[in-house]
Amino acid sequence: MRPGHRRAGQWRRRWAHSLRVRLITVFVLLALAMTAVFLGGMQHAFSSGWRGAARPIVSDYLDRLVAELGTPPDVGRAQALVARLPISIRIEGPAVNWDSHPDRRREGFGVRREWLSRTTADGHRITFGLGTLPWQREPQGIGWLTLALLLALIGGGYAYVRRLLRPLDDIRAGAERFGRGAFDEPIPLRRPDELGDLAARINTMARDIQGMLDAKRALLLALSHELRSPLTRARLNAELLPATAEGATERAALLRDLAEMRDLISDLLESERLASPHAALHREPVDLLALVRDLAAELDGGDRVVIDAPADLPALPLDRARIRLLVRNLLDNALRHGGGDARPPRLRLRRAGQGIELEVRDFGPGVDAAQLDRLTEPFYRTDSARQRATGGVGLGMYLCRLVAEAHGGRLSVRNAEPGLAVTALLPG
Repeated sequence: MRPGHRRAGQWRRRWAHSLRVRLITVFVLLALAMTAVFLGGMQHAFSSGWRGAARPIVSDYLDRLVAELGTPPDVGRAQALVARLPISIRIEGPAVNWDSHPDRRREGFGVRREWLSRTTADGHRITFGLGTLPWQREPQGIGWLTLALLLALIGGGYAYVRRLLRPLDDIRAGAERFGRGAFDEPIPLRRPDELGDLAARINTMARDIQGMLDAKRALLLALSHELRSPLTRARLNAELLPATAEGATERAALLRDLAEMRDLISDLLESERLASPHAALHREPVDLLALVRDLAAELDGGDRVVIDAPADLPALPLDRARIRLLVRNLLDNALRHGGGDARPPRLRLRRAGQGIELEVRDFGPGVDAAQLDRLTEPFYRTDSARQRATGGVGLGMYLCRLVAEAHGGRLSVRNAEPGLAVTALLPG
């Protein structure tokens, strides 16, 4: 595509998207159309009404001018008339042939030629027309002045429309903030008009949504706290059951289910704490390499994890407990979904500016590309991880994302082909 066509396409898209540009275009076209209609109507009115009234006056005046030129016409008098009046004179005849404006042939006043021509008794034909008008002596100045006034009017109209539609920018920015869950800054109310009323209604909607989210969070926290006590008692009672040969399998299954419920409640509590805008981190200098090695030694199969990291990594101010949760979940996922014993998972630490980038990669089947963006959503599990034994409840990756974001970093997921690679950027 040629650059001209590309620019034209970009302008068309911008015109279709921008309400300001469209309003300015409509105003300019409307002004031009009204000017054209007004001038056309006035010209028609003057040409049809005033021409009949002016014709006898002009005819009488031309007869006087011809008489003043004399017979035969005197060129000196004609030059004096041209210098005194904004007219042109052309004399054609047997004795005198003279033209005041030989470089142009202009018919004057917008009327027919016989109006402006007179034939003298000695056979000379004198034709009158318009000469150099005052505004034609400096046409460029008038043209630039007209252009400047037109641009000033368009600029003033654009500035007014921009000021008029400024609340739309505030509403768009506010909607983006509310979509990210930032309800602390409402949309400013600049004017008491329809757009101001719309902004006020959106602020009210945002407060209602924030109230519902806070109520949901409070309900989850309350339920999680209330469920911990009966779960602890149930686990204690299960531990105290007599270990008979017949009930050993049922007792182990009950303890496993109770442990899963305990972990689920703990993850729910932690996710709600981290999702809160007032999440508190207990930061301290943390040696990530030492922490990773300790966690790998604690996990089942963690001795298979290949750790790739330089020895001079700086200690970062992190929340040790939350970072342990992040690394544990990532390593656990890599060990469970790494495709058996083909290739061990790999954990890599490397510098990233003032921070550290932590990447955990497995060499399993990976994840369908359409599901990558949803892996860090709460309670989301891929189709290949629907079994409770391997799939969990879908809070692990969500917690990892919350931990990274709480530290001011980010979590990204990609298919490494083969396997899945999860990268957490932890700023310094």
